[in-house]
Amino acid sequence: MSDIVVAKRYARALFEVAQDKGIISQVEEELKSVASAIRDNADLQKFLNHPNIGTTAKTDLLKQIFEGKVSEPVWNTLLVLIDKGRQTILSALVSDYVKIANEALGQASATVYSAFTLTEAQQAEIASHFSKVTGKTIRVATVVEPKLLGGIQVRIGDRLYDGSLAGKLDRLSKALV
Repeated sequence: MSDIVVAKRYARALFEVAQDKGIISQVEEELKSVASAIRDNADLQKFLNHPNIGTTAKTDLLKQIFEGKVSEPVWNTLLVLIDKGRQTILSALVSDYVKIANEALGQASATVYSAFTLTEAQQAEIASHFSKVTGKTIRVATVVEPKLLGGIQVRIGDRLYDGSLAGKLDRLSKALV
């Protein structure tokens, strides 16, 4: 079975447990934190992915790092991933969990690219506008991208809304050719 299918199954199971306990958002944040901590530490990644290191040693190390800092569902998921040798699917599991949680909660994540740092008010205005467009509650994450020159680009799922000056100039250039 492919890792993609397995990650979706684990994400669905974790979501159902989190939903039963009423901690969907908490589990999402904890998963992101755990995945980020592992991704940002090359030595930890090597240790967890090393085939000659036993499951007990891996779980002992994870206990030192995460036990008591994450909820029981997240902790148990980590233990199952290590036990089954599937720790490499953690980032795919996080991505799938976020999609499932967003769908269930009527939310969507938007990444807003702008040439400058946006204020809280601007972010709220963008979230409000795109909530009307999508019919979902929008959670905004911003990325400063100086090459846009001005304006913004908003990515929600697979869709890109391009209101950047660079995008407008590109469209104008194509129209003139």
